[in-house]
Amino acid sequence: MSPSELSVIFFLQMAVLIAAARAVGWCARRFLGQPQVVGEMIAGVLLGPSLFGALAPSAQAWLFPAESRGVLFVVAQWGVGLYMFLVGLGFDVRHFRANLPSAAAVSLSGIAAPFLVAVLLTPWLLATPGLFVAGVPLPQATLFTGACIAITAFPMLARIIHERGLGHSPLGTLALSAGAMDDAGAWTVLAIVLASLGAGIGLAIKTIVGGLLFVLFMVTVGGRLLAPLGRRVEHVGALEHGVLAVVLGAFMLAAFAMDALGLHAVFGGFVLGTAMPRGRLVTELTRLLEPLTVVALLPVFFCYSGLNTSLSLVVDPTLLTIALVILAASILAKGGACWAAARLSGQDNATALGIGALMNARGLMELIIINIGLQRGIIQTPLFSMLVLMAVATTLMASPLFEWAYGREARARGELGALSSGAQRAPQADAVEDSA
Repeated sequence: MSPSELSVIFFLQMAVLIAAARAVGWCARRFLGQPQVVGEMIAGVLLGPSLFGALAPSAQAWLFPAESRGVLFVVAQWGVGLYMFLVGLGFDVRHFRANLPSAAAVSLSGIAAPFLVAVLLTPWLLATPGLFVAGVPLPQATLFTGACIAITAFPMLARIIHERGLGHSPLGTLALSAGAMDDAGAWTVLAIVLASLGAGIGLAIKTIVGGLLFVLFMVTVGGRLLAPLGRRVEHVGALEHGVLAVVLGAFMLAAFAMDALGLHAVFGGFVLGTAMPRGRLVTELTRLLEPLTVVALLPVFFCYSGLNTSLSLVVDPTLLTIALVILAASILAKGGACWAAARLSGQDNATALGIGALMNARGLMELIIINIGLQRGIIQTPLFSMLVLMAVATTLMASPLFEWAYGREARARGELGALSSGAQRAPQADAVEDSA
């Protein structure tokens, strides 16, 4: 396919993606009470072989030819990285410091329990043909399975918190802090797996040391380097194109650094967002970037993942049993461990249940990590589809479980008004969703 042909099909793909994401997202909000992003995840799966490809395989192959996958992949990485930059802009570092002990306890528990489950599950998975790629050793397969169960849907978690106006609350900051630490640990484990499967131990060392140095640099020096941008916006009263160009350039460099280190662009974007000077700069960046990111770019990632997902592969009774066991074990290990850790760290039961419900969602980050596993030759399509099913199911559970666990307690304490009015304080993306 020529570059001009790729250009033509790309614009049609984007039109279909945006329309499907908005339509299914609206249905998810209207009829299921789910956040927009859950509908977008489902839309991505529906556009793949699971529905569109099953009903109209020729049309699906024409609209999403194999030659266009590379273009969609790059746009998907850009969109998810930019979205995590916006999440970082809304992250309250002061609350993170105040909740660091509790966040560390929740995060460590949310990693330890899933890896213990992985130790028990992985021999069974390896013994089942067609799940892992032949030749993947048990230790590496166990680490990969543990990372998949331990990962948290950090963007999804942030979206639920922001939609309910809890971004600056202790619960919201504790959940975001634990989610960030949790996912950093899971990505480090993934780097070790990739290194041990041929990339070399140097990759793991480079990932761990480089990631820590990047975070340390942004925490100690990055904020001071970026401070003039904030002062410039406050002085002028608007976000000039030159300042926007500097910010976007910094985002690209941060995303490049994390990808080059073997982590992922999302962490570069998030860490940079947390280091940006607060005030009018953050407000203007959110106002300008979030609608395009949420409406046009992020759905591309869900579509790309959906193109690799075939739920028909899980219909086989043996594979369906495995998929259900993975789902149940993931829920108990992640949600249960995070709830217990939050309780032991001094949180009340409602807050602990809310944190467990949020941390149990896998969503976007699960899709990222299993896409890497599929691309790097660790897992095969049937296991990929099972893990997509687990990601969608745990993400669907998050919002109603959170509302049941935390929302009803908030009503009992007379805090319903704060939760309801929080939607008015949510990011610009929520206003876009409400008008859709």
